[in-house]
Amino acid sequence: MIQWFAVFKRENLENWRNFKWIWVPIIFIILGVMDPITTYYLPKIIDAVGGLPEGGTITLPEYSPVDILMASLGQYSQLGVLIIVLMTMGVIARERRSGIAELILVKPVKYSSYVSAKWSATALLVIVSLTVGLLMSWYYTGVLFGALTVIQLIQALFFYSLWLILVVSISIFMNTLVKNSGVVAFLTITAIIVMSILTSIFKHQLIWSPNRISDYIRDTLYTGVIPNELWGTSIVTTLMIFSFIIGSVLMLRNKEMS
Repeated sequence: MIQWFAVFKRENLENWRNFKWIWVPIIFIILGVMDPITTYYLPKIIDAVGGLPEGGTITLPEYSPVDILMASLGQYSQLGVLIIVLMTMGVIARERRSGIAELILVKPVKYSSYVSAKWSATALLVIVSLTVGLLMSWYYTGVLFGALTVIQLIQALFFYSLWLILVVSISIFMNTLVKNSGVVAFLTITAIIVMSILTSIFKHQLIWSPNRISDYIRDTLYTGVIPNELWGTSIVTTLMIFSFIIGSVLMLRNKEMS
């Protein structure tokens, strides 16, 4: 346990030195407030840039608070995932390439402690960033479009955190496959895209696919009832997270021992 805390503390310190604890939450805040503000002020923005041609009209739909919060989650599903991939693409691969990982693992530090501590430090940063981002989105949504309950915010935060933690887990696994950070990013994004494509093709069969978690969160926020599909998807996502962590430990052990 002492080994684990040492690696965890070192990783958090490294994140502070790289300013990740500053720029990652800031980006998540920007992504969170982007949709509430731009959607609300869109008519004024159009008028400010010259308006519509003579005779032209624009009719904007009536957005509910749930629509706006889900739009913020959509930003995290795209740009947020990209930020996470870029942030984590060298978390282990860079140390393996430079030889630092080998020095740490011969102290000896257990492979499981090394991988899980790095995963935990990264997951903590992502969860904190998502929390502050969603809090800001929730606040501006309440001010501009109508209030969402604290329960709705907690539900969205809890279930969506599973998806982003899965992205972290996939990236950590790719870090143990190859030593090139760019290849890690490519493989991680490819894996996420393949998951999305398979979910779209086999939509009726893959009802518990992690890629569908946003759809079920939307249903939960609208109805106030957590559907069984969301619980099933959460369980599958959690199992996949643990599978990638275990796979990362085994892969790193095999790579380093060989």
